[in-house]
Amino acid sequence: MNHTVQQLLLAALVVLPLLGSVAALLPAPPGLRGRGPDQAVMRHGVTVTGVVLAAAIALAAGFDHDHPARMQAQTDIGWIPALDIRIHLGVDGVSLPLLVLTALLTFLSALYAYFNRPSGPSPKAFVALLLLLESGTLASFAVLDLMLFFLAFEMVLIPMYFLINRWGGAERERAAWRFILYTLLGSVVMLLGLLLVGLKGGTFDMVALATDNGSGLSHTTQLIAALAIIVGLAVKAPMWPLHSWLPDAHTAAPTVGSVLLAGVLLKMGTYGLVRIVLPMTPDAAHTYAPYLAAFAVVGIIYGSLACLALARTGAKGDLKRLIAYSSVGHMGFVLLGIATLTPTGVNGALFANIAHGLITGLLFFLVGALKDRSGTTDLDQLAGTSGAALYGRAPRLGGLLAFGAVASLGLPGLAGFWGEMLAMFGAFDPADGLSRPAYLTYMALAAFGTLLTAAYMLIVVRRVCMGDHPIEPGTGSEADRPALADVHGHEFAAWSPLVALTVLAGLWPAALLGLTDPAVQQLLAGGTR
Repeated sequence: MNHTVQQLLLAALVVLPLLGSVAALLPAPPGLRGRGPDQAVMRHGVTVTGVVLAAAIALAAGFDHDHPARMQAQTDIGWIPALDIRIHLGVDGVSLPLLVLTALLTFLSALYAYFNRPSGPSPKAFVALLLLLESGTLASFAVLDLMLFFLAFEMVLIPMYFLINRWGGAERERAAWRFILYTLLGSVVMLLGLLLVGLKGGTFDMVALATDNGSGLSHTTQLIAALAIIVGLAVKAPMWPLHSWLPDAHTAAPTVGSVLLAGVLLKMGTYGLVRIVLPMTPDAAHTYAPYLAAFAVVGIIYGSLACLALARTGAKGDLKRLIAYSSVGHMGFVLLGIATLTPTGVNGALFANIAHGLITGLLFFLVGALKDRSGTTDLDQLAGTSGAALYGRAPRLGGLLAFGAVASLGLPGLAGFWGEMLAMFGAFDPADGLSRPAYLTYMALAAFGTLLTAAYMLIVVRRVCMGDHPIEPGTGSEADRPALADVHGHEFAAWSPLVALTVLAGLWPAALLGLTDPAVQQLLAGGTR
């Protein structure tokens, strides 16, 4: 593909949602109002996100897959000359899958919201915030300047805060405040680290700093800067013990907010670790890696045990909260892979990032649909005598929930398997200088975490899809359970791409690993090849 066309496509990914966000607040043209202004603005959201997804697919199709380690579609324009801050955009094998995932999940969220309009204030504000969130997230994966990365990183916080606070469920205000306070405090610390790297390194250009591979930074500078950056990114990742904002935010958020929070926003933290910390402060990354791995493994076990506690009978566990805690465990595998400092581990982390976005996005869609039908996400109610019993009452919905659960627990042949397996392979043989006995211990604990994941996911499937009190045929008790609608056409359209990609990534992992591996090799080695 022509370089200019690539530049335009990448710029469009960032700019179009921003323009669409502004346009959503304007009155709809008379000929496009449809049945009313609310329907028109929701359709506007679907249209803009659809165009952005088409641009992302076109960019991926025109990407030079023979050289995925090379930055492509670069735009480099001066912005603030006094500080040498530039509008520098580019894409490589690390960022391309995340750009496509973001565009896909945002489009599917807009499509789902068009038919299942969230209850709350003006749809205009909802669509404007959704598009602003998409623009900031895409910019985070596309920019190659440290200050622009920080601005894009912060840009997503306000839209997500209002999506939770205005369109969320019970205790939404408290959850929104916890979200914004945790992430803003983490961002302030991260900004100090980014400024230190840029000022001491002589540039804020991420490509130049990665190429220098920390040569312009002293060991002490690397340690201080990396610690600040890691803390800021770990809040968003989320890494135990900085995760406590996540379950509340997920539980209170509307369905679309939960999908994007789990599927996209959590990836920004781990992406920053791979893009910034590993290549720019390699000495500090080597120093902190064992501690990062230890926190990651604690997160895996903690998240799984929390899910088991929520899943047990009589615990009054919330299904959305359970999936939120499962994200803490799954992102623990991503952090463990990064902490091995090996190509195998980091590739596994990037693969697990994408797999988690697809699978957990699907699970939050399904739980949102289940709540719309049954009026609750309380596991005891869903499993009770008048509960869901999805296999009998809504078999397609039950089948999809079972599929999402077995994909989440890492069943071989589905996307969830490869990332976790590669992260543990990386821990089996970590980078030179790291304690192999310690990492073997981490690997064993992570493997135990996969068993716990299987336990709580299978408990959830049994309780929600079959019920704690199965109905005996011919007893007449079927009438006790009200009708439950099965999967609607628009739901099938929104969910089937996630199912298909989960299967495709599981059966053909080379499609993704072929993109990330050369770029990871270069980031870990430093310099250009």
